[in-house]
Order: sequence, then C-alpha cells, then structure tokens
Amino acid sequence: MSRLIVVSNRVNPPEKGGEAPAGGLAVAIAAALKEYSGFWFGWSGQTAATFTGEVKESRVDDVTVMTVDLEESDYQEYYNGYANGTLWPLFHYRIDLTAYDRSFGEGYGRVNRRFAEALAPLIQPGDVIWVHDYHLFPLGWELRRLGITNPIGFFLHIPWPAPQLLTTLPRHRALVEAMFHYDLVGFQTDEWLWAFESYVLGEAGGGWARDGRLNAFGKTMRAKVFPIGLDVEAFAELAASETAVRTYDRMAAHAAFRSMVVGVERLDYSKGLEERLLGFQRFLEDNPVQRGKVFYLQIAPTSRGEVEAYQDIRVRLDALTGRINSMYGDMDFSPVRFVNRNYRRDELAGVYRAAKVGLVTPLRDGMNLVAKEYVAAQNPDDPGVLVLSRFAGAARQMIEAVIVNPFSHEEMAEALKRALTMERAERVDRWQALMEGVRRTDVRTWRDAFVSALKATREAGPVSELPVAASRGWRGVQAFDLARQAQIRDQRPAVGRMRLRDPGA
Repeated sequence: MSRLIVVSNRVNPPEKGGEAPAGGLAVAIAAALKEYSGFWFGWSGQTAATFTGEVKESRVDDVTVMTVDLEESDYQEYYNGYANGTLWPLFHYRIDLTAYDRSFGEGYGRVNRRFAEALAPLIQPGDVIWVHDYHLFPLGWELRRLGITNPIGFFLHIPWPAPQLLTTLPRHRALVEAMFHYDLVGFQTDEWLWAFESYVLGEAGGGWARDGRLNAFGKTMRAKVFPIGLDVEAFAELAASETAVRTYDRMAAHAAFRSMVVGVERLDYSKGLEERLLGFQRFLEDNPVQRGKVFYLQIAPTSRGEVEAYQDIRVRLDALTGRINSMYGDMDFSPVRFVNRNYRRDELAGVYRAAKVGLVTPLRDGMNLVAKEYVAAQNPDDPGVLVLSRFAGAARQMIEAVIVNPFSHEEMAEALKRALTMERAERVDRWQALMEGVRRTDVRTWRDAFVSALKATREAGPVSELPVAASRGWRGVQAFDLARQAQIRDQRPAVGRMRLRDPGA
C-alpha cells in the first residue's frame, strides 16, 4: 500500500482520550492517518532564530509527525500576515478586514518554498500527498518545481470566495494558477466549488471539460466536493467517558430548573459571536417569561491574539456580555457566561449533552464540525436542538436543524424560542435524521473518497477535447451558473431524510 503524506500548516494531533484541545482539521487528519501508513508534515508551532530546514520526527497516538521550526519573521509575515491577515478575512467575505502588504505575500511564498524543500527528500515513489488548507495554496507548485511527480491533492477547509471578492486580492491569478499544479482540489460544499469554477471560467479563461476536469493555465485538474465528517466512533467513546459523564452532571446541576444554550468555537469574527449575543439579547427582550429560565454559555478560546481584528472583537464581546448581564441578570444569576479558555473534547462532549440548544451560527464557515459533535453527543431519548447558520457548510447536509440567518437578530430570537419550546417527539425525529447523516458522512467516508479520487486522477487518461463550458468572459459563466444551480438542486439528498420546514430555510 502506498504511503499517505498529509501536509498542513500546523501539526498538532489530538492525544488519546481528548486530553489536548484540537480543532476540526487536526481531529480529522489524525483520524485519517491512523488508517494509512505515512506521516503528517508541517510547522511545529515553534520559532527559531534562523530557519534550518531540520525535520524532527515524533509519534503521537499512533500518528507519525514530521515538523520544522519557522523563523519569527516567517511567523509574522506568513502566518499572522498573509494567511490570517489577508486570506482568512477575504475568504470569509470580510474584505473590510483584509490587509494587503507586499511583505506578507513574500513571507507566504518563502515559507511554502521552505516547506517544499524540507518535505521533498522525505517523499518516496508511490507516495500520495494530501495538502490541507489556505496556508499552503502554492505548496503543490513548489513541489513540482523540485521534480516531485507523485499524485498531489489539496483540500480547502474554509469557504472559497465569490470571483468578485477574489479579484480584490493582488496576484489572485497566480494563487489560482498554483492550484492547477494539484491533481485534485477538494471543497467542503457545492457552493464553494461553484465559486471556484466560476473564477476559472470567467477570470482565467478556462474550460470545463466533458469528463469534469478543469482546463486553465495550460494545465488540467479535477475539482470536487468532499464534505468533511466526524470520527463518530472515537467521539462516542469520548462522550461515554468518565470525564464526559462528570462534566455532564456538573453542567446539568448548574442548569437545574433552567435551560442551557451552548456555543463553542474559537474567538473569531467569522463565527458570528457578536451577532449571536445580540440575537440572545433580542430573545430575552421579546420573551419576558423566559428571563431567569435560560442561560447562554459561550466557550470561545482566544486565537490569533496578535492580530488586531481579534483584539477588537474581544473588547466588543466583553462589553456586550456585561451589558446583557446588567440588563437581565439578578444577584444570583447571569444570563450570559462567556469563557475564554480551551476545554478537552471529552469535557465538551459532556457540555453538549447537557445543553438544550446547540447554537452554531457562523457568518461564513467551510463546514463546522461543532454542529456534528453537538448532535453526536445528545441523549437519543431526550435530545437537544441544533440551531445552525445557513451560511455554515454543514447546513447543506444538516437540513433537519433549525436553520437561521445569523445576521437577523429577530430570526435568531425566534429560532431560540422555537428550539427551547419544541416538543420531545419533534426533537427526537430531528435528531434521528441528523445522526443518520453524521454517521453516513463520517470522517472515514471523507478520507476514503478523497484518497480514492486522488489516486484515480492518474488513471483517468487524457482530458476530453470538447469543453462543455469553455467560455471566455462572464457571458459564458452566467450560462454555466444556471446549469450548475440546476445540477446542485438535483444532487441534494432527499431519499431517506426527513425534511422539516423552517422559517427562512
């Protein structure tokens, strides 16, 4: 069996039992590698005085990891700068927060070259390389320059922006051209794939071939949708652990005679935390009878604290939390509890189970595995209700959640009221349908589908000569858009899934 080499910006595998906090990407990658021989390559999270290219090998919970240290200037320009100061806000539709600085772009290119130079000697014939996320768009190009001919795939965990937004990025064509050095590029949803194809056809003058591959920049590649999933079995073990049960008991005791609403995500402007608090405030305003009977727990560990935009949101959230608590609190009760710290995944499983409502309302998100974790943690006999933003990638799959527009405070308030007053029979029906989807589209399905498709790209042969949508300019893209919309509607799952109408869904 060929080895699977996974590459991401940060290498941070979750340790056994969930002792170390980890994001959705880290959990999914670790689950993928446990089934394949190979290793995980990337940044160690440490900085050094100078970049040496030395690769350090270790093993964490049956996963082999290979890491390199970066220079401080690399960290500032590549990570804080281009990745999180430029690409992250732009790809999450926050052009007002996007920073364009030439040094950021130079640092981004430099680190991708350094990653490629450190990784290339470790690659063997037959290896399959899987690159992850927006930090490493050019890595495939850099590996090809070094003579690597192995199959290389790329998966984007965050949204892909509309072409009109992407064109505000200096050298946007070079970024997209770099993606054509991969054999396969994966997206979380059809919406993000559609936006990418629209750019290729309209801005890059590319073509959409009969066999589904894209042609542009003198190269061909395949782009497909691979919605990421949860490691359901591993999470079920965490949810049944002693720590999870103890945490559930603790939170259930605090929620005695009250209903708990919970949100869990990084402190980030894309997560809609400010809008969520305003929606909860509107819920309390509109429903006086619920005051004192409901509290909202928001767990939001600080991330990227050196970036100014993240410092600003922390200040605003603290002020808003204080205002709501002063208006609707009592001497023995606060309606909002805002916690800026990490919790272990087994602890979070207990918190999810104790919550009557899981509030997952990002303004824009690639997928959002918190929504799936909340569902997986519920008591089947008395489950809570998932309130989910229509702008999260998960909403394309989890249609039985209460779908909400997070920009509307009124709609958020109505969704909370509906979730908190929902009859048990409806809650059970919704949960059963959601859990069926979580199991069916788990992390193994995602991993195997991507790796199989990547290997198949080398077996597909030459591209069909007749491009179906080889348009030049936006007139052809508009026709393509109409056809793509029809295709998306036709491909949405309907069989075996319960469909419940939600206002605005």
